[in-house]
Amino acid sequence: SADHLVLLFIFWELTSVSSYLLIGYHHNGAKSRVAALQAILVTGAGGLCMLAGIILLGCMAGTFRISELLQMDAAALVSQPGFATILVLILLGAFTKSAQFPFHFWLPNAMEAPAPVSAYLHSATMVKAGVFLLARLFPLLSASPLWLPIVAPVGAVTMMTGALMALGQNDLKKILAYTTVAVLGTLTMLLGIGTELAVKAAMTYLLAHALYKAALFMTSGTIDHETGSRDPDHLGGLRRAMPLTAAAALVGALSMAGLPFLVGFVSKEYFYKALLDAEGPGVLWEVLGVSASVVMVAMALTAGIKPFWGAVRPTPKHAHEAPWTMWLGPLLLGVAGLKTGLLPGVAGDWLIGPAAASVL
Repeated sequence: SADHLVLLFIFWELTSVSSYLLIGYHHNGAKSRVAALQAILVTGAGGLCMLAGIILLGCMAGTFRISELLQMDAAALVSQPGFATILVLILLGAFTKSAQFPFHFWLPNAMEAPAPVSAYLHSATMVKAGVFLLARLFPLLSASPLWLPIVAPVGAVTMMTGALMALGQNDLKKILAYTTVAVLGTLTMLLGIGTELAVKAAMTYLLAHALYKAALFMTSGTIDHETGSRDPDHLGGLRRAMPLTAAAALVGALSMAGLPFLVGFVSKEYFYKALLDAEGPGVLWEVLGVSASVVMVAMALTAGIKPFWGAVRPTPKHAHEAPWTMWLGPLLLGVAGLKTGLLPGVAGDWLIGPAAASVL
């Protein structure tokens, strides 16, 4: 809700500090400390670049008020000498915060945090701050001729990097972390393309991802807590011992895969349609988008379905259902994803429509 660029930056950096503390929650472990330090160094460095861009932008425009900036003649502002530097500096802040290539490496390492922190970091809040910045300043920044050539390719490369690196992982949280990188790249690519349909697709995908990814991170934490393992190759048949957790993971995984009647299906359809409608190499965008989605389906099956189905496998701890405090949250998120998919008009009227209108 901040209407001042400097105030926005202050709260932006407070998310970096809080994330540093949360990622380093297990502070006695060297991996946790390194991951926390890496996260704050990368996002902090990007934040300093963004601050420089904000100061230059405010001086050039004569105001730091976001509402006033968005009412200005964007074409006249972006044509001024030095605006390209401002754009690059602000984009560096957004790219580091939202783990865009080549700054993507810090986010998977952040999975050293406990599962609830991972859900906060990877699904909806902290890493979406960069995407939020791109969306918030979209009417101004997208007027630059450099917007599409920079933002869309960076998003596409990040999408494919995250998808490909998710393949072959043998840890549920790592699989989910790398697919988060892929989704962040998807959102950035859509905002880079910048058509009205692409913005609607980005807002729909953002909501869908928040619901299914938080549910899957929480269920992966539950599996680890109750079985002592997060290796999908060593897990199977857990639905008998953990039926409620299995139900939550199933709905989240099917939404991630984009099956009908779930919000993930709606987001994927808008995604494909926006890519076909995009300017420039529309066929290339579509090929990349479909390729990444194929990997997402495979990873959804691996992280959300494989541990609960098939033959029962021995685990380090005797598997049993978690307390209601651990399965209720992801189950509610799964139900929300199902209801949103069955009633997309309600989400469109109350969430997606206003969000897209605000961006545009």
